Amino acid sequence: MGTDNKDDRNKPEDVCYICHRPESKAGRIIKMPNNINVCVDCMQTTFNQINNNGMPFMMDIPNMENIREEMMKRQTVKKSRVQEDAKEDKEEEAVPLTLDKLPPPHIIKSRLDEHVVGQEKAKKILSVAVYNHYKRVFSESNKDYDDGVNIEKSNLLMLGPTGSGKTYIVKTLAKMLQVPLAITDATALTEAGYIGDDVESVISKLLAAAGNDVDKAEHGIVFIDEIDKIAKKHNTNSRDVSGESVQQGLLKLLEGSDVEVPVGATSKNAMVPLYTVNTSNILFICGGAFPDLDRIIINRLNKSSSMGFQADIKNMHKDDESVLENVTVEDLREFGMIPEFLGRIPIISVLHPLDEDMMVKVLVQPKNAILKQYQKLLRMDEVDLVFEEDALRAVAKKAVKKKIGARALRAIIEELMLDIMYEIPKDDMIGRVIITRDYIENTGSPIIEMRGSKRIGQAPLHADNV
Repeated sequence: MGTDNKDDRNKPEDVCYICHRPESKAGRIIKMPNNINVCVDCMQTTFNQINNNGMPFMMDIPNMENIREEMMKRQTVKKSRVQEDAKEDKEEEAVPLTLDKLPPPHIIKSRLDEHVVGQEKAKKILSVAVYNHYKRVFSESNKDYDDGVNIEKSNLLMLGPTGSGKTYIVKTLAKMLQVPLAITDATALTEAGYIGDDVESVISKLLAAAGNDVDKAEHGIVFIDEIDKIAKKHNTNSRDVSGESVQQGLLKLLEGSDVEVPVGATSKNAMVPLYTVNTSNILFICGGAFPDLDRIIINRLNKSSSMGFQADIKNMHKDDESVLENVTVEDLREFGMIPEFLGRIPIISVLHPLDEDMMVKVLVQPKNAILKQYQKLLRMDEVDLVFEEDALRAVAKKAVKKKIGARALRAIIEELMLDIMYEIPKDDMIGRVIITRDYIENTGSPIIEMRGSKRIGQAPLHADNV
């Protein structure tokens, strides 16, 4: 005890921040944040001055009480909106898909039209296939439709060049129907026992997308991209662990079977729990570009040429971009897909490459079009972004030359908008930016309009409504 008292005596006293008196003379000291100490007398004096004279440093702000009330009101409204949005999102996610809430094919296609440009036949085939699949799923649990007739599952195969919208269509479908979606790449799949992912990892991804809810996962969609990369290798003497073997491993998943999959991992081991998932009601959609498949189709069509006045002209299909429409199961077998695999994917949908007109529509029409994204970004800086029609054509022309589909549009727009997005925030007086054809072709600059309608640039403005 003697030592503690000695330490207290050696400790420096607290001093009042206002009157500078130590605690021994001023009495009790009130400790405040930021190491500010005020004695009781100075604190009382300050309160009395505020009660009598108000707060002089706020007297020059008009309607301070009104401003404070307005700020509180805005904060309350904002908080309530956030809570309502969160509640709506939660309710929307919580509502399961049922037969009564299943949209008919024409509604599914109309919603796809809002996001995907062109590919009318493919969207129609996909809408009908998805509608029939989920009718089959819900009819199995409905006693009213228990008449002894079992509807078989119909999986889909989507053919089309890169950037034609295969993955985007499937993503839009899953989001619309609010079912879990797993997207996997067939190039990473190998035969069980070899380095890589086995076919059951596909179901693991779907289970993870469903939040480890087995019932939810069993009504989901699996999209296997680059399916053409597991075609049977021709003229090879080595074991084909990433081709024909993977096709054979996928057979049981496509047809429907009970699969034990690890939770939160891609490989089975003693430390990971296993869930049993039945794949009978999972819709499998396979997609691939299938390069050189057109040559197989053209060779088959040319074989039908014969002599005579009504004979087909040889190589008449050489430059036909819609030659994939003539694809048959035999063509896919010759490409390298095994018959057992093709037999479990009865529906074939063909997507066409995007031409210049479709590229222009992709730029401006979909809900999440890239130009709308940049317009929103600049609108946050209170700047309008306008693309002239000639500029859109120039961008589309560049994209078609790259031959990678709609993916080329983002690469081109990102490069064009880099300097604009860097320079615009520097000047608060800029009100509008107009992208011209000359700027796209590197022969001019964009038109800059200031907020006072003062224009910088020479190109005319005529595409406000693009």
